[in-house]
Amino acid sequence: MRSLPWPLPALLVWGAAWLAYGLLARVLPSGWALLLACALPVAVSPLAGSWWRRTLLAAGFPLALLLSGTASVAPWVWLAPLALLLLVYPLGAWRDAPLFPTPHGALSDLGTTVPLHEGARLFDAGCGLGDGLIALRQAYPEAHLEGIERSRLLQMLCAWRCPWAYVRRGDLWAADWASYALVYLFQRPESMARALAKAQAEMEVGTWLVSLEFAVPEVVPDATLQLPGDRTVWLYCIAQREKSHAAAPDRAREQISSHRARGYFGR
Repeated sequence: MRSLPWPLPALLVWGAAWLAYGLLARVLPSGWALLLACALPVAVSPLAGSWWRRTLLAAGFPLALLLSGTASVAPWVWLAPLALLLLVYPLGAWRDAPLFPTPHGALSDLGTTVPLHEGARLFDAGCGLGDGLIALRQAYPEAHLEGIERSRLLQMLCAWRCPWAYVRRGDLWAADWASYALVYLFQRPESMARALAKAQAEMEVGTWLVSLEFAVPEVVPDATLQLPGDRTVWLYCIAQREKSHAAAPDRAREQISSHRARGYFGR
C-alpha cells in the first residue's frame, strides 16, 4: 500500500467499503452491515505510512456515510468504527510506534553478521502482525522466538501467523529483556535512546540490540546492514559504553571472541 501514490490507497479502500456496505445491507440489518463494512478500512489502516493517513483510511468511510445520510442506524452504532480502531491501537500504545511491518528479507544477512547458538532466545519488541518475527526466523531458523504486542487484536493475529513463536500481549517497555541474546525492534526515532538504555540495564554484556531504520542518537553502532532503498539495520552490542564511542567496533569484536569462547554465540 505504501508503494501506491496517495490518495489512491484511500480511494480504493473507501470504494471497497462502500461496495461491501451495499452488498451487506441487502442481507443484514443496517447496524451489522455498517460494522462489517467499517472493519475493512480499519483492518487495512495499519499498512498506511503515517498516523494521519491511517486515521483517514479508518474514518473516511463511516464519516462519508454519516454525512450522506445513506444509513439509518441507531446513534450508538457510529461508535463501532472507534471501537474497532481502539482494538488495533489501544490508547496505551499511542506513545509507541504505529504498526511498521518489517519488509520481507530485511534481516536475511543478520544471522551471518551476528551468529547465535542454536536455541538462542530472540525477542521482537512490538511484534505487530508478525513480520519481524518472520524475518528473524529466516535469519535464525533454530532460535527460540518471542514477541510482545500491546494491541490484543494484533497480538492474536500475530500468534495466528507465527504459531512457531511465543507471542504475548503486553508493554514492551515493561517486559524484562534480561534473558534474550538479541532484541529486535522497529520503533520510532525518539524511542531509540530509551531502548538502548533499557538494553544496557537489563541484557547481558555481548548480547545485541537490533533496530531497523532508526539509529540510537549520538551512539556509534557496532555494525550495520544496508538494505535497498537507503534503509539500514543498526546493530548494537551491549556493553558499558563511554562518552567516546570511537573504539566501539573493536570492543564488539573482543566481546564476540570472549563470548564465543564461553559458548554464548554459535560457531
